Amino acid sequence: MVGELQELLLPIISQPDSTNGFSQHRSYLWWLRLATYTFFLLAGQSVAMLLGRLYFDKGGNSKWMETLVQSAAFPVLIPCYYFVAKSADAKVIYGNPPSTLVLLSIYLVIGILQAATSMLYSLGLLYLPVSTYSLICASQLAFNAFFSFLLNAQKFTPFIINSLVLLTISSILLVFQSEESTDSTEVSKTKYAIGFLCTVAASAGCGLILSLTQLTFQKVLKHENLKAVLDLIVYPSLVATCAALVGLFASGEWKGLEGEMEGFELGKLPYLMTLMWTAIGWQISSIGCVAIIFEVSSLFSNAISALGMPIVPVLAVFIFRDKLNGVKVMSMVLAIWGFVSYVYQNYLDDLGSKKDNRNVNEVPNDSPSRISTNE
Repeated sequence: MVGELQELLLPIISQPDSTNGFSQHRSYLWWLRLATYTFFLLAGQSVAMLLGRLYFDKGGNSKWMETLVQSAAFPVLIPCYYFVAKSADAKVIYGNPPSTLVLLSIYLVIGILQAATSMLYSLGLLYLPVSTYSLICASQLAFNAFFSFLLNAQKFTPFIINSLVLLTISSILLVFQSEESTDSTEVSKTKYAIGFLCTVAASAGCGLILSLTQLTFQKVLKHENLKAVLDLIVYPSLVATCAALVGLFASGEWKGLEGEMEGFELGKLPYLMTLMWTAIGWQISSIGCVAIIFEVSSLFSNAISALGMPIVPVLAVFIFRDKLNGVKVMSMVLAIWGFVSYVYQNYLDDLGSKKDNRNVNEVPNDSPSRISTNE
């Protein structure tokens, strides 16, 4: 499994300037890699959300445990460092590397933000139907766009603005839906409001983390290779895991875990498997997310994540008997429309890039630019 992950992630090192995203000509191999990372992100995200809801539905009640599993599976990536050490990429020197103190500060900040965001997501998943929860999560694209504008010099076009507006409206619509007895979770209006606000806050935190990750590659690391990908997954996850463990023991929730496992409706083994595969799902999602940030940008990574949000409500209808009412359908349509609008802008950028490359290649041999180059 580790070898397969290395083969999929290793091509990232061949992209020396992927921070420019769609300004470069795209090869079929690039699109294949992007499709692979997209599958990782969407599959991992969908599985983790559905299993997280299953955990709460069948007797799980620990918010800190659900927070912990969102980062605790990072050790599965540690063996990949062995392959990094043997690769030629590990021998390449990239100017003056950042100091250890700077790197530790970055990992600490991102890790703490990740732990706080995971806790807010856990509260949202506890109090909201998974279909509602996943659609609200699509709002993180709008937050990411805001932070990308401030931190990553993200340019806005009419299609991107249209995408952000649609995704924002998609989430706002869910505020006005009434409680439904057929949903997988039945809570009071107060708890519904708490779940909604926590999920929105978590979406904002996720948008900030993605923008900070892109900023780290652009301004601090200034290079992209497999080790950089692993470092920005493993070390922040380690910090987030430690923070979640502190919360688990400080809150006293750890005392009830044995009884929770005993009372889990599906049994002890399914209880452990639910937590394990939830953790692995989030880790696979993280791999896809960070790899897409490398290849394009944090905003595009978030747009791909937003594409997966409508997948979960549809699956929740069959798995958890969630009711897909008119408001949710409209929210889903707007989310898909917003994503398509964003991808179409990237398509236009790609066409413009190919046209520019074609114009450069057609420069006459006796042109001033060609003469100055030969000189």
